[in-house]
Amino acid sequence: MTVSQRRTRTRRRPRRRGGRRWLWLTGGGLLLWLSRGLWLPPAPAPQMILVLGGDVQRERVAGELAKQDGLPVLVSGGSNPEYANWQFGRQGLDAARVQLDYRATDTLSNFTSVVDDLKRAKVRHVLLVTSSDHMDRALLVGRIVAGSRGIQLTPVPVSCGHACLPETTGKVWGDGARAALWVLTGRDLRRWAAERFGPLLEGVQGR
Repeated sequence: MTVSQRRTRTRRRPRRRGGRRWLWLTGGGLLLWLSRGLWLPPAPAPQMILVLGGDVQRERVAGELAKQDGLPVLVSGGSNPEYANWQFGRQGLDAARVQLDYRATDTLSNFTSVVDDLKRAKVRHVLLVTSSDHMDRALLVGRIVAGSRGIQLTPVPVSCGHACLPETTGKVWGDGARAALWVLTGRDLRRWAAERFGPLLEGVQGR
């Protein structure tokens, strides 16, 4: 091959601008997200207490907080209704101030199952109550999911003492990625994959 033929072949190669354009769009979107506090209107004072189920101590702390601040309580995936109603009742909260929601099955669905209801109710600022060892993951997931609906979260960690089980970075960021994909697609892709391919994988393992 001559030098002139090599130059001709080099000139004919198309320039790959798609990757660079995608990088600029992603970077611009990230900057817009990080700077949203500068252009969004300031959030009002807390309007509700959101409790993530998993430990009854979280509900006790939320009840005391509601008693002090006069805020309504929403428990996502908490203890059974009989215990929850008894606990909040003995703290002086009537049933009208407490909503029990059992649609959630994990941290991501704690938020995805209620966030649109909160938006319709024009709730823009929520106190988030969960155990201190769960707060990092819950806050990351919540700020992605609730933040996509313009809802601010203020953490209220509940001490777990000797029962604390620190979560790995992989678990925290893995759920963060799931939350981001839910915002983009409207579905939990891990659950979708389990529903689609779970039976297939079980069949393969059974062989």
